[in-house]
Amino acid sequence: MKSSKKHTKHTALIKPLGGDYHRNEWAIIGAPCGIIHQLVADINELLRSDFKLGYLDAAHQAPKRENDFFTTFTDNIDYQTFNTTPAPQLKQHRKFFNDLDILLVNGNHFKGDKQIVIINEKKKASLSRKLDRLTDIRLVLLEKKDDPIHDYLMDILPSNVPVLLVSDIEGICTLIKNDLQNSIPPLFGLVLAGGKSQRMGKDKGSINYHGKPHREYTADLLNLHCNTVFMSKRVGQAIESSYPELIDTFTGLGPYGAILSAFREHPNYAWLTVACDLPFVDDETIINLVQQRNPSKLATCFHNPETQFPEPLITIWEPRVYPVLLEFLSQGYSCPRKVLINTDIEEIKMQDPIKMTNVNDPDAYQKAKKQLSNQ
Repeated sequence: MKSSKKHTKHTALIKPLGGDYHRNEWAIIGAPCGIIHQLVADINELLRSDFKLGYLDAAHQAPKRENDFFTTFTDNIDYQTFNTTPAPQLKQHRKFFNDLDILLVNGNHFKGDKQIVIINEKKKASLSRKLDRLTDIRLVLLEKKDDPIHDYLMDILPSNVPVLLVSDIEGICTLIKNDLQNSIPPLFGLVLAGGKSQRMGKDKGSINYHGKPHREYTADLLNLHCNTVFMSKRVGQAIESSYPELIDTFTGLGPYGAILSAFREHPNYAWLTVACDLPFVDDETIINLVQQRNPSKLATCFHNPETQFPEPLITIWEPRVYPVLLEFLSQGYSCPRKVLINTDIEEIKMQDPIKMTNVNDPDAYQKAKKQLSNQ
């Protein structure tokens, strides 16, 4: 008798939140394009000082092409233009908008994950043919206070959907800002404990600086500020811990592979990663980092005054950095610091650089033990 179990050809992966274009995309639909253009311009004017906004639109007429190049990039001093002949495939769009906080979409031309519906008589019939695009209506806009909502919308509108005037730009922006604040990715913690400790000669994570194995001490610190804490380990590594393990699925890449493995497992969370060989790290250090976290950046980390570079040993990595890490890997780079140096990050001052001291060999271990005993 043949098995009835369904065959799965591909590994089931957790998909990132959001739509086809961005994690936080808003399609504005239901009015002529001129009204939508003005609305997105007004929203951008009010929000651009605090957030990075983008706009996805389509032209009604093909503009005159300047040349016959397949692709062109032009540095226009204070802005850049990128033109390409072929349209990107649908699953390739998100990389173009990855650095944004908010993507506004002309819903007359493209679908969006969340929708703002404008009630406009000129587009009433047109909107009725696009009901498949209305999957998550977050706001209804009226041109005049007494405008009736289209009958065919009444059955699909959420019962508590806000209704504002299209001229109430401040109210519209407040709703978008509140949604953005509520969708800040929760924070998971990851202790980077998968190294081979070859220079130390024994497992660095098992060393007792504060009355317990240091990887456990570090995890306890993270547990005060993260939703869940995981212990990173390489394949075949034996670790005793009270915290759940997260095995490297990107093998042979050190901390870089551990971070990628964490995002592969949970791509919709930000990750606070801390190396297991930092004996001076304390709760004040973690608090400092968490309080100055900037979710609009790819990562938040400390500036190391000794190296004059960002310090990857204690870093908050936002979900939007995941495709960037993969891109750097595809170019032959597996250094977290190189990613931090070459991307848009929040780099904060470390008041006491000793907190970033990592201990990798027996001499450094003895020195650290002496310093700790004198504190």
